Amino acid sequence: MQVLHVNRSQPRTVVINGKEIYTGIYKEPVTGPVRVNKLTLEDDVQIDRRYHGGEYQAVYAYPMEHYAHWEKALGVPSFPPGMFGENLTTQGLLETEVFIGDILRAGGVVMQVTSARIPCSKLGHKLNKPAILKSFLQSGFSGFYLRVVEEGTISAGTEVEIIERDPLKVSVRDLLGMQRLGEGNRASLEKVMEIEALAPLARKDLVAILKKSR
Repeated sequence: MQVLHVNRSQPRTVVINGKEIYTGIYKEPVTGPVRVNKLTLEDDVQIDRRYHGGEYQAVYAYPMEHYAHWEKALGVPSFPPGMFGENLTTQGLLETEVFIGDILRAGGVVMQVTSARIPCSKLGHKLNKPAILKSFLQSGFSGFYLRVVEEGTISAGTEVEIIERDPLKVSVRDLLGMQRLGEGNRASLEKVMEIEALAPLARKDLVAILKKSR
């Protein structure tokens, strides 16, 4: 398991549905070590703080294993690292195998998995495929957010170690299914709510789903 690329924002203004939007989803690889603090990577930019950034979404990781799937689906020869807006392009950390609450060490940084990534219109615009959001969710290839437990530096090629497994064993893919794909039942939803590390936005979604299921 390792970090293949560390990516930082190259923010720009784009036009989506006739509206100008300033976004940090455009990211490019960085050479050399990068400082990771409690809220983000040094010199990274998080624009819409309602849905991005904050303590529980400080770092976004996306598996390189999924790149081939999207290249084939979209008819693109290859995508550059950071194409999905991720800070860390990883290898060996799949959504079906990583649990919400797991604690990872990468270089001098310790991070905890907090939620799946729910895509927004900016991703569809960047991929030149606005309708991709549904298939992105259904694929289960969401990537995941992390909070920073211990600040430090990280660089491309850094090995990643899972130093603590969450005992409830709810995978990132499990959570995504409950949040957006109508999967799970009341018992499984309540189980996820017990995970202290669960990101507030994900918790809010699950609370709303539980209320509807009464």
